[in-house]
Amino acid sequence: MTRINVPTREEVSPANQAIFDNLKSTLGMVPNLYATLAHSEHALGNYLAFQNGSSSITGKAREVVNLVVSQVNKCEYCLAAHTALGKMNGFTDEQILEIRVGSASFDRKLDSLARLTRNIAENRGQASPALVDAFFAAGWNKANLVDAIVVIGDKTVTNYLHATTQVPVDFPAAPKLPMAS
Repeated sequence: MTRINVPTREEVSPANQAIFDNLKSTLGMVPNLYATLAHSEHALGNYLAFQNGSSSITGKAREVVNLVVSQVNKCEYCLAAHTALGKMNGFTDEQILEIRVGSASFDRKLDSLARLTRNIAENRGQASPALVDAFFAAGWNKANLVDAIVVIGDKTVTNYLHATTQVPVDFPAAPKLPMAS
């Protein structure tokens, strides 16, 4: 059940209307979760600046973090959006399912990122020293660690927003994870 409405362009501030126009021209739509941020005069612009800031965690690595955190937080909206983005970044359906559970056996470096991300998200930042060591051993550096934690924070914001508001998902639903045997 939706707890708050997804605002239309006419319901948001002029500054947010300009952001809506930009999103529509670049994405072809204003995703419901972004629109929901526009209930605040400042949240949408601040969030997009945060999300689009420079980072050493980009492309496939960023989608690994997004998918793992969204799975840990059980965010249907972000799982749907990042499944689509994961495919756009070259992951197969099978790889996306594996990433969501916190591993990436097909790539040692991404695997260490997925495992550490899951550990950080599940343990509220209390990372396993062994997983941090494995992250560095796989070729990541201190800047990558800091940037990965920032991406975890970014995704947690939208996961929590969806969990609280339950706005409709406007991306194709992410497939359910296979049952563990």
